[in-house]
Amino acid sequence: MSSIDKRLQDLGIELPLPATPVASYAPFIVVGDFVYVSGQLPLSRGKMTARGRVGEEVGIEEGVRAAALCAVNLMAQLKVACGGNLARVRSIVRLGGFIASGKEFFDQPVVMNGASDLFLSVFGEVGKHSRTAVGVSVLPLNAPVEVDAIVRLDRNGER
Repeated sequence: MSSIDKRLQDLGIELPLPATPVASYAPFIVVGDFVYVSGQLPLSRGKMTARGRVGEEVGIEEGVRAAALCAVNLMAQLKVACGGNLARVRSIVRLGGFIASGKEFFDQPVVMNGASDLFLSVFGEVGKHSRTAVGVSVLPLNAPVEVDAIVRLDRNGER
């Protein structure tokens, strides 16, 4: 068991089977040492865990949990991209966060901390990343949050 798998286990996180894309796109693309993971929604067992805009139908804490679930779903896609070995992750380079936001909601970075903090908890120093946290009017399937990632891999499979 890799140290990443151990951390996931210690955090009580079981990575799901990756979600099938809901439109015409690939769930991830590997280019050289980099994996570009398409935006992931807060789906659990195929069901959206929250719907609507943060600051209106969705509270900030629920938004943070939704972002963390997006991170779990990103890791599930990433594990497939890594051939099942998350120890190949050399760096979480960038997270992109899109938060469906009410008119008076301005705490998008707080919501994105749900995803960022989880990557740091699972990957440690390797999980430090650049990121964006953008407020948008709507997201696919009326999701409150969508998160994508750029990740650098180790060609040798271990770090």
